[in-house]
Amino acid sequence: MDKDIQSEFSQLDWTGWPENEEAYTSRQLQQLALDRLSIEEPDWTYAAARYRLKEYYREVAGRRFCKTDEVYRSFAESVRYLSEEGIYDRCLTEMYTGSELRELGDILDPEKDRQFTFPGLHTFIDRYLAKNHQGDRVELPQERFMIVAMTLMQHEERSRRMEYVKEAYWAMANLYMTAATPTLANAGKSHGQLSSCFIDTVDDSLRGIFDSVTDAATLSKNGGGIGIYLGKIRAKGSSIKGFKGNSSGVLPWMKQLNNTAVSVDQLGQRQGAIAVYLDVWHKDIFPFLDAKLNNGDERQRTHDLFTGVCLPDLFMEKVEARGDWHLFDPHEVRQRMGFSLEDFYDENKGNGSFRKKYEACVNDPVLSRETVPAIEIMKRIMISQLETGTPYMFYRDEANRSNPNSHEGMIYGSNLCTEIMQNMSPTTVVEESAGDGRILIEKQPGDYVVCNLSSVNLAKAVPDGVLERLIPIQVRMLDNVIDINSIEVPQAQLTNRKYRGIGLGTYGWHHLLAKERIRWESEEAVEFADAVYGKIARLTIRASAELAEEKGPYPAYKGSDWEDGSFFTSRGYLGEEWEAAAEDVWEKGIRNGYLMAVAPNSSTAIIAGTTASIDPIYRKEYAEEKKNYRIPVTAPDLTSETTWFYKRAHDIDQHWSIRQNGARQKYVDQGISFNLYVKNTIRAKELLELHLLAWKERLKTTYYVRSTSGEYDECESCSS
Repeated sequence: MDKDIQSEFSQLDWTGWPENEEAYTSRQLQQLALDRLSIEEPDWTYAAARYRLKEYYREVAGRRFCKTDEVYRSFAESVRYLSEEGIYDRCLTEMYTGSELRELGDILDPEKDRQFTFPGLHTFIDRYLAKNHQGDRVELPQERFMIVAMTLMQHEERSRRMEYVKEAYWAMANLYMTAATPTLANAGKSHGQLSSCFIDTVDDSLRGIFDSVTDAATLSKNGGGIGIYLGKIRAKGSSIKGFKGNSSGVLPWMKQLNNTAVSVDQLGQRQGAIAVYLDVWHKDIFPFLDAKLNNGDERQRTHDLFTGVCLPDLFMEKVEARGDWHLFDPHEVRQRMGFSLEDFYDENKGNGSFRKKYEACVNDPVLSRETVPAIEIMKRIMISQLETGTPYMFYRDEANRSNPNSHEGMIYGSNLCTEIMQNMSPTTVVEESAGDGRILIEKQPGDYVVCNLSSVNLAKAVPDGVLERLIPIQVRMLDNVIDINSIEVPQAQLTNRKYRGIGLGTYGWHHLLAKERIRWESEEAVEFADAVYGKIARLTIRASAELAEEKGPYPAYKGSDWEDGSFFTSRGYLGEEWEAAAEDVWEKGIRNGYLMAVAPNSSTAIIAGTTASIDPIYRKEYAEEKKNYRIPVTAPDLTSETTWFYKRAHDIDQHWSIRQNGARQKYVDQGISFNLYVKNTIRAKELLELHLLAWKERLKTTYYVRSTSGEYDECESCSS
C-alpha cells in the first residue's frame, strides 16, 4: 500500500484496501478510491487524485528522462525544448531570458497540485495541458499556470514584468481564479486564440448574410462561441428590390448557420456553438420560436442552434396586461417609416423612444402588421423553454439603459451564454472596384463584439480575504489578452481594441454560501450577494482606472458614461467607497469600456473544485460518466455542517434565486448567465410569474430554463 497517501488521508476508512497495490494499475486504484467516495466520506476524491497525480508524474518523468520526484526541476529546459518543437510559441524564449526562466521555475510549487479533486485534476490534464506531436501530454499543472502568466505578461514593462508574472501565477496556482477555457488552454501554445465568445450583427443583404456565415465559421474553427443578431433581416414575404413576397425570411439563414455549426467544429473537439437572437416584434418570431422543437416540419427546424428572444419593456407590460402585440417586417419599417425600430430602446422605465417609434408603426395606416395577443407569444416561448431549454430571454431596454458606451452604439442581443452586452453594428460592403487585374472589396467594419473572460473563485478568495490583491492582477491579465490575441476576423480585432471590453466574473457562489452557513432561500443570501458583488465591482473599476493611468483609457472613452460620471450617479452608487472609485475614474480615466460579466464557467469551476458560476448544486452526490471512467462527485467541502446549506437546484424556490441575481446585477455592468431551475410539473402561470419577476428585478437576461425533463449543452468557450 502507498503509505504516503494512506498517511495523508488517515481519516478515511482504509479497511479492505488492497495490501499489494503493485497488482493493480493506477487506473484501477483511482477507480477503487472513487468507488468509496460518498456523502459520508467525500475526501476519497482527493485520495483518487493523488493516485492520478503519481501516475501522471511517472508519465512525464519518462518523457523527461528524470525521476518522478524531479519532474518540476526542468522547467527552463522544457520551455526551450517545447518552443523549438513548435508546441509552445517562440515568444516564451524570445521574451524571457534563460535566467528568468530558471527563476520562474524555482517558484513552481508542486504542493499546489494537491489541491485538486479527482474531477478537477482529470479535467485539467485531459483538456488543458500541452501535448506533443504524438498526442502525449508533456506539461505539468503548475507549468500550465506559469505559461499562461508568462504569455499574458510578456509585454509588460521589463522592470516589473517578473513581479506581474509571479503575481498572476500566485492567483492561478492557489485557485483563487481561473482564466477562460480558450486562454487557459491556448496561452503560450503555438496555436489557438484566447477569447471566449464573439457577437455579430447581420446586415440585411445577401452579401452581408454570407459574410457573417463565413466569419462565424472562421471563428468557430478556432474554438469561439458565436452569438448572432438576426433582427435586421427582412421577414418572410417581404419585398426584394421592390418585388413583393420574395423574401424567405430568417429561417433559411438559420439553416445556413446550423449547417456551419455542425460542419465547422471547434479545434476538432466538438461541433461549433452558435446562438441566434431575434426581436419579439419581428414577423418571423413564431417560426423562430419553433425552430428547436422536436416535432413539426424538419425543414423548419434548426436543432443545433441556440435561440434568444429580444424583449422590450413594452412587450412585458402587454403580457402582464393581456394586451395585443404587433409584428412588423424590419425592412418595410425602414422603407415606410424612415427608421429602424430595432435601433431604439426606452431610455427610462416606462417611457422612451422605443415605445414612441413602436406606436408610430402601430398607428401607420399603410404599414403591414400581424396582431396577436402578447400572452400567446409568451406561451410559445415557455413551451419551447420547457421542451428545449431555450429561447434565452434578453431584456433589451435594461441592457441598453445600463450601457456605459451608448454614445457609440446600441446593444441588440447577447452572446452564446447571455452574459456579454456590448455595442454591436453590422459590417457592410462599401465598394467594389477593379484595377490592375484585381478585384478590391472595401468593407465598413461594424462593432463585432469579443468576450475576454476570467472568473474569481468566490469560495476561496472571499474567505481568504484576497480580493484586494487578486482583482488588480486579474484585470491586468484580461487587459493583456486584448493586445496579445490574434483574431482572424478583422472587425472583431478592431472592436476588441476600441472598447477593450473584459468580463471579470465569478464562480463558487453556492460553495461560498455553504462555507459561510448562509441558506440560499434567505434575505441574508440576497444581502450577501449585494455586499460581495458591490465590493468586486468597486475593486474592478479601481483596478481598471489604475491601468488607465499607466497605459491610457480605451479609445472610445470620450463621451462615455465613465467620462462624465453618470455611470455612478445613474446606478445610485452611494457612500465613501463608491465616491473613491468615481474619483479614481474622474482623475485617471478607465482602461476597459466594459468590465464585468458572469459566465457559466462549469469546466474551470470543476478544475477549481467548486460550484459553477452563480448556480446552486445539481445534487449533493452524482456520477459523471466518461469514456473509460465513472466519476462520482459530491458537493464541495461537504460536511455534517455544510450539508444543510446545500439544497439542490430543482428544489430551490426560484424567486429567491431571481432576487439574489437582481442584487448582483446592480453591480455587473454587462450580464449574468442565470439559469432557472424548474420541475417538469410547473404550471404555465408559475413559469410566467418567474419571467415577470426577473424582468421587474431588472435582470438583463435569463439563460436556460432547466427543467427536470431534460439536460442541455453547456458553452465550453465561456467556461472561465
